[in-house]
Amino acid sequence: MPTAPAPVRRLDAGSIEELTTTAAKLLAFHGTATSPALLADLPLACSQLSESLRTALRPVDTADGLFVLRGLQVDDTRLGATPGHWSTAGGSGAVWDVVLLLVSGLMGTPIAWDGQQEGRFVHNIVPSPGHESVQTGASSSVLLTPHTEDAFHPGRAHLLLLCCMRNQDNIATTAASIRRTELADEDIAQLTRPVVPILPDDAYEDAQQFEGRPAPVPTLFAAEDGLTLRFDPAYTPLDEADEAWRAAYGRLEDQLARVSVAVSLEPGDVLVVDNDLVVHGRVPFTARYDGTDRWLKRASVRVPGRRSRPDAEAAEHGYGQAALEAWNA
Repeated sequence: MPTAPAPVRRLDAGSIEELTTTAAKLLAFHGTATSPALLADLPLACSQLSESLRTALRPVDTADGLFVLRGLQVDDTRLGATPGHWSTAGGSGAVWDVVLLLVSGLMGTPIAWDGQQEGRFVHNIVPSPGHESVQTGASSSVLLTPHTEDAFHPGRAHLLLLCCMRNQDNIATTAASIRRTELADEDIAQLTRPVVPILPDDAYEDAQQFEGRPAPVPTLFAAEDGLTLRFDPAYTPLDEADEAWRAAYGRLEDQLARVSVAVSLEPGDVLVVDNDLVVHGRVPFTARYDGTDRWLKRASVRVPGRRSRPDAEAAEHGYGQAALEAWNA
């Protein structure tokens, strides 16, 4: 896998101070990062942030489909131990939840899910005992297969943000952009056909019990500025597809593997991924469960008015899952 560096946008000292001070004030006033009142105050707080921050947080603007926001610093001593499960994180690193919400609010509208991490707008991604080999962020010992975040749902995020709290072992996030691949026209034609569905992943137990019929969805879509994709092979019933489609899907997998890069985040880094262009995953590692394991915080963002998906997605049932928008929470 190539290890070429991801595009980096480095925050200047003034922007770092502005962002962290605003987050600390919001947290001190509201007491918790999960406060509905804090969410309600976010639009005003974001509107008062500087133009230099808005420039740094402009949309992804290269075919890489991602960038690393760098310059923020995490105090490892004050952070506390890596939780053993998202549900035990409590208020650990709460100021970083608010930082991530501010960054998200400058890019669009933060979203959450009824069926995941109790509707929180910022998720804690940590390895958890008993989940080592599943295809979710709680795994460790297996390759987390490259995928579109929440690919099963029509209301999935346009942008995915991963903020690194701890990564002492330099464990890499993998990323591959559809805009870097070289696909034959015949394969693109095959994969724009809605042939098979994408099923809910193991993080959505309620969705997996949904009784509605799964709807076939296209893997590729020709947006105005180029190809976009919706991809999650671990939760796609490939054996239900015809041979020509499966062959094209296999060549897409090969191309994504060819252009995949490894991004090893440092504490304070925020990886911003365009969820319509880039599939992401994670290399395997051995979790210690001693409080020093890798720890990320994750936020999902919708960009109002963006047209990068087929209109037909509006008719999908989303397996009964409801996406919550922060500004309406």
